[in-house]
Amino acid sequence: MAGPRRPEGFRRGRGKGSSGRGQPRNLKTRLKKKRGRTTSQARWLERQLNDPFVRMAKERGYRSRAAFKLIGIDDEFHILKPGMKVVDLGAAPGGWSQVAAERVRAEKGEGRVVAIDVHGMEPIPGVVVLHKDFYDEDAPDELMKALGDDRADVVLSDMAAHATGHRQTDHLRIMALAEAAADFARRVLRPGGAFVAKVLRGGTENELLHALKRDFARVRHFKPPASRPDSAELFVVATGFRGEKRSEA
Repeated sequence: MAGPRRPEGFRRGRGKGSSGRGQPRNLKTRLKKKRGRTTSQARWLERQLNDPFVRMAKERGYRSRAAFKLIGIDDEFHILKPGMKVVDLGAAPGGWSQVAAERVRAEKGEGRVVAIDVHGMEPIPGVVVLHKDFYDEDAPDELMKALGDDRADVVLSDMAAHATGHRQTDHLRIMALAEAAADFARRVLRPGGAFVAKVLRGGTENELLHALKRDFARVRHFKPPASRPDSAELFVVATGFRGEKRSEA
């Protein structure tokens, strides 16, 4: 398989596990003033300190708060089941892979999770980690080999692009990544499989939604509880891949 074309500004998604029900009460923590820290840096750090999902990720051993995004998605759509084979695109630092491995019982040998990222990440029990760029020409073939030359049940993508501060540019870059992930999913999913990818509101996300509806039985946008309310982030969730049967519809 030839690798997908890399959009400008590519980076892998940062982090990826319970929808957050029963989250701890948010007791506001304020930073002490410190020289050398910009206003934006202080604002980001204060938000992290006061984010209940950040605290829960540390308590539960997840590598990032984004783990709770996948848990929220799976609690809603039930796409991860024991014994499934899962591909996690742009996986580092590994939060989504941790959740996927738990839910398909990969550590017990019932399922398999293959994670790929251009950045290195620490090993995760039950997860095959490929330290490789998803846009390398041989990346799709390497992913298939790691799956045992078998089809995947689920393809996940939390890939994102470097933020420029220009909303429309950032939107177009992340949509290019989502479309590349969708193309990969169409090639590797078994009939009945599922695809999840991060997108941003901005106008073209509905085009991807409509394109996926040709190949999947059910497609919708979803914002899990762990996504920050002020974020333009959404996730497209496509289930019931038609596979070879799509031409019969």
